[in-house]
Amino acid sequence: MPELPEVETIRRDLDAKLRGARIRNVEVRLAKIVFPRGSAFARALRGVVIRGIRRRGKLLVFDMERRSSQRHLPRRQVHSSHKIKAVQFYGIGQLVMLIHLKMTGQLVLRHHKKIIFGGHTIVGAHELPNKYTHVIFYFTPLENASRLAAGSGGSIRVPLETQSLTGRARRSMSRASSLTGVTNGDTLYFNDLRQFGYLKLVTSEQAQKILDEYGLEPLSRDFTLEKFAEILKKRKSGKLKSVLMDQSLFAGIGNIYADESCFLARVRPGRRAASLKGKELRTLWRSIKSVLKLSIKHRGTSFNTYVDSQGQAGNFVKYLKVYGRGNKPCKVCGTILKKTVLAGRGTVFCPTCQK
Repeated sequence: MPELPEVETIRRDLDAKLRGARIRNVEVRLAKIVFPRGSAFARALRGVVIRGIRRRGKLLVFDMERRSSQRHLPRRQVHSSHKIKAVQFYGIGQLVMLIHLKMTGQLVLRHHKKIIFGGHTIVGAHELPNKYTHVIFYFTPLENASRLAAGSGGSIRVPLETQSLTGRARRSMSRASSLTGVTNGDTLYFNDLRQFGYLKLVTSEQAQKILDEYGLEPLSRDFTLEKFAEILKKRKSGKLKSVLMDQSLFAGIGNIYADESCFLARVRPGRRAASLKGKELRTLWRSIKSVLKLSIKHRGTSFNTYVDSQGQAGNFVKYLKVYGRGNKPCKVCGTILKKTVLAGRGTVFCPTCQK
């Protein structure tokens, strides 16, 4: 499953291409993978404009807007209970689409028969749609750039994951978003081999409740040493790796980056989280941020099926010290790395370097 760096890489690239794009039509081929089910999902999205794409943990968050002329359903569509749910979506200006890729989800943007973006390794990429294609988005030209910049409320909220960027970096991302984008005829495909991923359309209020269930973003300003120490201290008997991977505590850290962060900090992932004190706490806190930033710089880690949103394998795999290297020599001291199971996941550590 892609973790924070992989999802952030996809988010940045898709945001630069899709911000300001209007959805002309949606084709749902597998009803169970979307909410609301089937045609209600498609109807609610016709004509909406993508205002921007955020990330919360491993979740992609598409902020969308409907024009006032599209905020009402015809009278004939309000009778059945499931269509009443659709009325709730049509009756507001702001919508949010949550997308989770899970194990094998893909987002593939096709532009004039050329694949621009992907999610996981593309199965039958040159035969889109294929048997793994479950949802298709068709776009019209980009919105006027000045209207996009103004937005419905005169501003665009800076995503949580970019708050720590410098003003220059944010302006650069904004310029990239306004200079690129989809044109009429472009198509976004959601493919999923194992069908664990999902696309959920909710109101802004519903979205906020869902996003509030996630813990601290490790690359946000809220991820302070004090808060980090407080969380670990309260987990009296919890294993360190289990605590780091708990999405209600820390959003986006998974198996790969829990192992790598623990190795960089020289602490064993099987230790009690509350046992870390002083220097160890500070070192682990810094290591988490360092590992995640380095992985984003190299566009994530490629294992099994993950590729970045340009269809390329992430390069961080070359920098892995322990993950996926069980029974191999430690790159630092030469000791054979040990493999065990923690939090139901395969875990690798160095018995010499990590204490």
